[in-house]
Amino acid sequence: MAFRIEPMAAADVARCVELEQLLFPEDDPWAAVAFHSELAGPHNRYITARDDQGRTLGYAGIALLGDRAHPEAEVHTIGVDPSCHRAGIGTLLLEALLVEADRRGGPVFLEVRTDNEPAIALYTKHGFHIIGLRKNYYHPSGADAYTMRRPALSGHRARHAGTPDEVLS
Repeated sequence: MAFRIEPMAAADVARCVELEQLLFPEDDPWAAVAFHSELAGPHNRYITARDDQGRTLGYAGIALLGDRAHPEAEVHTIGVDPSCHRAGIGTLLLEALLVEADRRGGPVFLEVRTDNEPAIALYTKHGFHIIGLRKNYYHPSGADAYTMRRPALSGHRARHAGTPDEVLS
């Protein structure tokens, strides 16, 4: 399956809302207003994965926080069409977010449902470690979440952060 990573636009919101409803039906899926608000945030970067026909297969977003002296980032969301799971789309979306975070430096944080084993494995593979537990984090289901952290890259790896397709700039 061929796909490309591109910056998210307002025209993508309806499809992202549709995917949210498929992916997170019991945990208050984001409405269009939430996506529009995130897109308007100057410190946020949102991207999509599209197939050859331009259909949105997935989306992801990150907040770039802190200042030059103390940067950090927080992955807000990653979602992939269930019909495309295990095709590498989630990996490429995460890698694109991490490229952006690594350009600024600092650690990267995220929350993930404790029962989402595929996502936990993906994050662990990319250097994240569980640092805490948030009881009843997701609403209305009451599901718990792990807080995960990936330390800041240092030295050569941080200076040469780039790709996948460097779409977030």
